[in-house]
Amino acid sequence: GPGSGHLACGDSGDGRMSEAAEIVAAAERMLCAKNDLAGKKVLVTAGPTREPVDPVRFLTNQSSGKMGYAVAEAARDRGADVTLVTGPVALAAPGGMTVVPVETTEDLYEAVTSRAAAQDVIVQAAAPADFRAERAPQKIKKQGDEPLTLTLYPTRDVAAAVGAQKREGQFIVAFAAETQNLTENARKKLLKKNASLVVANDVTRAGAGFGVDTNIASFVTAQGVRELPMMTKRELADKILDEYVSGKNS
Repeated sequence: GPGSGHLACGDSGDGRMSEAAEIVAAAERMLCAKNDLAGKKVLVTAGPTREPVDPVRFLTNQSSGKMGYAVAEAARDRGADVTLVTGPVALAAPGGMTVVPVETTEDLYEAVTSRAAAQDVIVQAAAPADFRAERAPQKIKKQGDEPLTLTLYPTRDVAAAVGAQKREGQFIVAFAAETQNLTENARKKLLKKNASLVVANDVTRAGAGFGVDTNIASFVTAQGVRELPMMTKRELADKILDEYVSGKNS
């Protein structure tokens, strides 16, 4: 601190006590056993995106943002300068980092690609919508039992754009949330997105889907596949960062 805002004396300006979450985050960074990311810039994406259909409806998915937030907090606690680019979620914004809210996949694309070059690590845990619709200017009204047809267009591929501008020494993590052919699809993603590591999980497995506090993942790299047991998302976040620190997949 000090923070800025409304003061006890009635004025507004510098002099507020820092928010409790910021104080806790600073204390955690000071007390953390690991400080192995000090001086490193880490960008994390989290949550879903929303593609509007009309003024009241949108296309989205079930991502809660918990995995991305866990990675951002783990990186912060290990001393990194963290930027969290987050879609709309029901999670409190963590302290001790720069938080960039986004809504659509295009917003996510712009927020990430404009910052990517300066990052040492990019962890893409967000689940951007793959398709968008032309937004109707007014609410689409139900016409009895008549079916409604929407024409969907692919959104821009954020992970591919990040991979295309990957620089030497940069560590890029992609996620593959699959329902079938987990390892095969993850290997394809590793190559297509030019990633250093793909964190793959079968979202149909209990304890590995959206909205829960645990995950069951496999690490897919150019060196092979390593299956991990069920663990909390915070534990998995540290495992992901350990891969960067070890330097094995850079």
